[in-house]
Amino acid sequence: MLFILFGTAGAATILAAIALSNYADELSEKTSLGGLLVGTVLLASATSLPEVTTSVSAVLLKNPDIAVGNMLGSNMFNLFIIASFDLWYRKLRLYQSVSSEHIFTAGLGFFLSVMALLALVWQPGYTIYGVGVDSLCIALICILGMSLLNKIAYTSGPEQAISANEPSILSGHASFSLRKTIAGFLIMALLITGAGTTLSFVGDEIARVTGIGSSFVGSFFLAATTSIPEAIAVLVALRLGNVNLALGSILGSNIFNMLILTGSDAFYRKGPILSHVSPIHQVSALSVSVLSLVLLMALKQKKEVSSVKYLIPSLMIIICYLYSSYRIFQG
Repeated sequence: MLFILFGTAGAATILAAIALSNYADELSEKTSLGGLLVGTVLLASATSLPEVTTSVSAVLLKNPDIAVGNMLGSNMFNLFIIASFDLWYRKLRLYQSVSSEHIFTAGLGFFLSVMALLALVWQPGYTIYGVGVDSLCIALICILGMSLLNKIAYTSGPEQAISANEPSILSGHASFSLRKTIAGFLIMALLITGAGTTLSFVGDEIARVTGIGSSFVGSFFLAATTSIPEAIAVLVALRLGNVNLALGSILGSNIFNMLILTGSDAFYRKGPILSHVSPIHQVSALSVSVLSLVLLMALKQKKEVSSVKYLIPSLMIIICYLYSSYRIFQG
């Protein structure tokens, strides 16, 4: 019964993510926001909603390891997703086909992951109204960074229009009015929240039955299942030829997940949440930092690099992700 429910929730999540990505693509065309902002802000926040409910629920169930592991693990898996699609669409050269503003977003993600790593290592223990100072600093940098990104996006030139030379998954889908597009986007976001949350809870129950530890459950199993919307969103965006939407959804989701950390800390009443979790999460935070740095360097590569040299960053991200997952599983 658990596996049937898991499969049903997974199918609903996939279908909702496909529709959500198409609505997001419509919004980027019908508004002045463009793929960069729509992907980094709207699509990223919508596909990250399952992580919100999963992490907060884990805290309420007094399991902070799952909450923190889900957030860090999702960021790891998101970077694994974009690297995998970069290899699959290697002729597109994804990192060189997007707007240069993504370098700022990738840098922000790297800085936030380093902040989380330092908090996990040093465990300052200070709180303001029950919320860890480390979590509040992370949230402050998130908000300031996204505000600055908004200004950069509006003052920069028009985005690059790069085609992936692939047919849309929903080829021939109707073009709706702006009002219907926004309504459809919100409905699909709610559906993803429900289906994605069901997926995560059923996955947690399956993992509990198998006896896998909470840290690995949060960092790998639940992180992978709650990141299904991001994976589908990237695939659809690439097949629609909207590379800015694809990369923006991943980088924005990683930033939004760091805000989830502060929200989870607000519900955790025993002190700073990062000071009350397993040390193994330091491996996750270190992995996210390294993967983010590799992605940042990949975005800054010169366009003249050979095809083999271009693929090295994505291969490094995939290998590092697999190794880190193994380390977390070993505890």
